[in-house]
Amino acid sequence: MKVKVYIDGSEGTTGLRINERFASRDDIELLHISSELRKDPEERRKFINASDITFLCLPDAASVEAVSLVNPDNDHTVIIDASTAHRTEPGWAYGLPELGEDFREKIRTGKRIAVPGCYASGFLMDVYPMIAMGLIADDYPVCVNALSGYSGAGKKAIALYEGEGKTPDLFAPRMYALSQKHKHLKEMKAVSGLKRSPLFVPVVDDYYSGMIVTFPVYTDLMKKKATPEEVRDGFCKFFEGEDFIHVMPYGAEEELSSFFPANIMSGRDDVLIYVTGNEERILVSSIFDNLGKGASGAAIQCMNIRLGLPQETGLKLEKM
Repeated sequence: MKVKVYIDGSEGTTGLRINERFASRDDIELLHISSELRKDPEERRKFINASDITFLCLPDAASVEAVSLVNPDNDHTVIIDASTAHRTEPGWAYGLPELGEDFREKIRTGKRIAVPGCYASGFLMDVYPMIAMGLIADDYPVCVNALSGYSGAGKKAIALYEGEGKTPDLFAPRMYALSQKHKHLKEMKAVSGLKRSPLFVPVVDDYYSGMIVTFPVYTDLMKKKATPEEVRDGFCKFFEGEDFIHVMPYGAEEELSSFFPANIMSGRDDVLIYVTGNEERILVSSIFDNLGKGASGAAIQCMNIRLGLPQETGLKLEKM
């Protein structure tokens, strides 16, 4: 029997990518709402409650409303929310299974699953293992830099970057979230267990998709000082057996002429992690597609785990 799937917000960037990933699957029955009724609460209620899986690809307020449309006697529909609304809410599984078996088990058994933010995914893949391995303390002064393609900013930004009246400033990288109130900061702090919010420096650039998130570390501030090679080996052990995360061999950046293009994972659903630097300063960098492992790919991975399927089903990975 096919799994009935409804995408609430199927016309947005994340919803469209989920649709693309389902195109080659014969185990999914997509429930299609008519375009003129896609914002009608009662029509949405019908589709949500008729589904086995509902993906929410909506603004926060609309996602909260969608959850309220689940009938009280509905014990079968699983909600997978790609918005910011529920990522730190009690009772919601956080959809980054690679952080540990407890994360994976909550996804496997949960009815409410929150997909991490794209920046938060890179941040946690860089920072969480460092804390878990005892290399840095939970009061380490974390500062993370990130570069993303413009698709992560949504339809309006895509229209600006791809429109005929494109202004000169859009051809250059643009730093934003200058007030240090980016919406991903809440989950970054909560899930990592840091005692204070990190300094976060996001930059959007003139290319469609792909991102790099980098965590710089002073080794003399580490809880347990280590060389870059030792940190890399620790990451390799932490993510051992995880098909979605490839911890690259130490020195592998030389194959890229020691440059990291932020779009090299565009169109894929897996992640490259590089550890570089020297005995005084180390960089941990994750490179992935903000629309893949940073959004729709992660959402589908969570669905696969919840359904007991191979987690890579319908996704684009490379064995390395």
